[in-house]
Amino acid sequence: MSKIVRINMNKLSSEWENVPKNYVHLGGRGITSAIVANEVDPLAEPLGPKNKFVAAPGFITGTTAPSTGRLSVGGKSPLTGTIKEANAGGLSAQKLARLGIKALIIEGFPEGDDWYNIYLTKGRCELVKANEFVNMGLYDLINRLWKKYPNKPGIFGCGIAGQQLMFSAGIFGNNPDNSDPGRYAARGGLGAVLGSKRIIAIITDDTDCARPKPKNPELFEIGRKKLVKGLLKHEAREALRDYGTEGLMNVMNESGGLPTRNWRKGSFEGAGKISGEAIRELVDKTKEKFPKSQARTGWPCNPGCVIGCANKVPYPLNHKKAGAIQVSTLEYETAMALGSLCEIDSLYHLAELNRICNDLGLDTIEAGNTLAVAMEAGVLEFGDGAGAIKLLNKVKTKDPVGRLLGLGALRFGQAYGVTHVGHAKGQSLPAFDPRPLKGIGVTYVTSPQGGDHTEGYTIFSEIEGVNPVDPRDKAKGDLSRFYQVFTAFIDSIGYCLFTAYALLEDPLAKEGMLETVRAMLGVEEFDLETYGMAILEIENDFNKRAGFSELDNRLPDFFYTEPLPPTNEVFDVPDSEIKKVFK
Repeated sequence: MSKIVRINMNKLSSEWENVPKNYVHLGGRGITSAIVANEVDPLAEPLGPKNKFVAAPGFITGTTAPSTGRLSVGGKSPLTGTIKEANAGGLSAQKLARLGIKALIIEGFPEGDDWYNIYLTKGRCELVKANEFVNMGLYDLINRLWKKYPNKPGIFGCGIAGQQLMFSAGIFGNNPDNSDPGRYAARGGLGAVLGSKRIIAIITDDTDCARPKPKNPELFEIGRKKLVKGLLKHEAREALRDYGTEGLMNVMNESGGLPTRNWRKGSFEGAGKISGEAIRELVDKTKEKFPKSQARTGWPCNPGCVIGCANKVPYPLNHKKAGAIQVSTLEYETAMALGSLCEIDSLYHLAELNRICNDLGLDTIEAGNTLAVAMEAGVLEFGDGAGAIKLLNKVKTKDPVGRLLGLGALRFGQAYGVTHVGHAKGQSLPAFDPRPLKGIGVTYVTSPQGGDHTEGYTIFSEIEGVNPVDPRDKAKGDLSRFYQVFTAFIDSIGYCLFTAYALLEDPLAKEGMLETVRAMLGVEEFDLETYGMAILEIENDFNKRAGFSELDNRLPDFFYTEPLPPTNEVFDVPDSEIKKVFK
């Protein structure tokens, strides 16, 4: 039977609690948001003792269902002041599920100066002093922990940025072979929330544990097979395996919606040099010259993934480390923020900036936006990749500029007198400019969690041809609400968001997915829309109690007044469409 593990850092104690009835059908984002809404004072200081850090697998995670290795983490965001959930792949979600842990709650502050790791294994939760890991880079950390705990555990936690309570600190996770800490639940500053509890890492060891069992195994297997078939045959899978999410770089550049030069342009001349195609070419040439190199595309971010959108990016062929892996994985969002937004067109510089973020525990989207604001402020020149690397490395020092970088783009801009900052509710915007892509703009302003594309990914329809719509059509309230509801559901059950390609276009794949849900829960009927909307209502209610209102559903002024070349669009969605989302 699943349990909730509650760790009290005041007492340095842990308890295994029964799951309340109202949480039985929740998982992932659903349960992290419910616990935060029910247990955290909405007016609490995010880095104070009243906030809590919650981690949870989806309720199908850990089973034989495909692509279900997503871990959700939640709390009140220090970056936005709103409720926040972020999720990622890796090893830990499936291991938590097999450990029978429905959710992990960390609350309170410890006395003294000690730091701790949490070791979770079958029926046991142990707090272990971890002072030797303080201010350690995460590549070194995960390697040392795999030596200390030899059963190849999942690891997630916060890096130097989180330990220093920086608002752009994410939650890292190790990838399946422990070669990189780059599986990030990155957004919202939740790494700082964990750091405030003086926790560095949570080690999950599922030795001798069994998979979670569906209530109706026969129906589960029927649904699982339908879903696997739909995922394997969908054309998006091949593109994701070849180019990863970076396959969007050239597509977005051609659309005129690729954020460039700190949100002043919608296209970038150097996009092709940092695209998925460029990565694939480098991988192929590296494998040709170094047959034993681990460089690859089409790599799964967690066991059981049948899509495989991750990559392992090697060093350039003229580099002294040629053949070795520079970073994994380099995503489109990262390439935009650290690449086109800063007008950096060197794949090597981009991958190195990504690696620094992975090592320090930084959200790459927030870090890239902050570097772009630094360039706007004249701290360094646009396109200066080497200078950006030098500047970003200051985050791990006591240099005041490094401290400001770690606080995110909005606060860096305020310190330097820069108002041209792309954000929503204080969180930097991701890789889709809202002016020519109206639907994602509606998601940015109405999402309970600030500027986050994954909260309502209208790009499926606006750019990628899934039930296609005109991206410049202003009537996008219904579209944004549909995707926000759908995403809240997906984030709760544990399936990867990229299963949506098949789920939204293949009725049999969707039928199979819903059968796995019904079988897992042991229910005859299940309504996706009702489930997803209930989660959004929980999150919106928390924000309302925290003092947020419809007046906060707005982008910075320049998005409304500054035409974006080459389309010369502005964000001109009427308020009636904005209000329609959660009317």
